[in-house]
Amino acid sequence: MKVSIVTVVYNNRASIVDCIESVLTQTYPRIEHILIDGGSTDGTQQQIEPYREKLAYYISEKDSGIFEAYNKGIKQATGDIVGILNSDDFFYEPDTIQKVVEAFKESRADLVYANGVFVSETDIKKVKRIYPSKPFKKRYLSFGWIPLHPTIFVRKGIYEKYGLYDNGYSIASDYDISLRWFKNNKIKKYFMDAWVVQMRLGGKSTSLRLQKRKSTEDLDIIKRHDLFSFFTLFCKIARKIPQYLVPQILGFK
Repeated sequence: MKVSIVTVVYNNRASIVDCIESVLTQTYPRIEHILIDGGSTDGTQQQIEPYREKLAYYISEKDSGIFEAYNKGIKQATGDIVGILNSDDFFYEPDTIQKVVEAFKESRADLVYANGVFVSETDIKKVKRIYPSKPFKKRYLSFGWIPLHPTIFVRKGIYEKYGLYDNGYSIASDYDISLRWFKNNKIKKYFMDAWVVQMRLGGKSTSLRLQKRKSTEDLDIIKRHDLFSFFTLFCKIARKIPQYLVPQILGFK
């Protein structure tokens, strides 16, 4: 099975190399890395340049935002499986993709999801928040449950059959597409109980100043998917509290 990893970036020269190296050091051999840059002006392109020959596809041009960039990358993907790895993020271990592929083969699922962690922007060894998941039950969605988006890997055919990201949302389209997948009984899902991604705090959706806009979009998406309006939104926000507290109180191993 071939795996396509889509990375989008805009003005992130500080960590784009870590992201690319994370893909290059994976032990699984059949990986293509697709990188979509939104026309960076901070030197990001210069950081990418030495890796151009190792990328399956790379383009730098202005776009309307992260979700248009995701869609561009997915359209270029030729793999059986597609995963998202943002420019602030990196895979948990060198054999992460190997484990994901094995999970697809063993489960014969259309979608595999797992666990993720958030680390300090300045010290990646310091875990600030954990985002564990669990085997899926549809009722969880009404209580604000959804797997961390970069821990979700799907077969390319899922995008082809059920559509790409909705560009009408500027910050929460990942929640919308995840609900579309998890509410769809025709999509076979499998939970892989492993840590697969580490994300630096400080990305677009984790910035405090953008949380109000994110909550507004989340609420619209919740209503669009016939969940429980403000109750579901409250639960979704409240779930973050133990995710921050557990690593601070109990540590993380």
